[in-house]
Amino acid sequence: MSGRILQINFKFNIPPAELAEGFAPLAEPIAQVPGLRWKIWSLNEVESEFGGIYLFDDEASANAYLAGSIIAEVSKHPALSDISAKQFDVLDTFSAITRGPV
Repeated sequence: MSGRILQINFKFNIPPAELAEGFAPLAEPIAQVPGLRWKIWSLNEVESEFGGIYLFDDEASANAYLAGSIIAEVSKHPALSDISAKQFDVLDTFSAITRGPV
């Protein structure tokens, strides 16, 4: 089972509780994104960094998400900066050995 990993990170300048409150309404729309298998949300409070690791069916689905309305909305938020997105191919053989959820 192949897939495409998308990693998105950004810095934030508001309290983490306020950040979580702002992102809560996006969880369900993100879950409905075509081609998305799963997302793991991440927070590094010490470094004021928030993000996620996504598994998409393919590169086209990941690219569509990046070009879509959710990322456009997040990118405009005044409390967020230094947004980065990276994509990776999934290495199925090694991921299976280490119990990766792919």
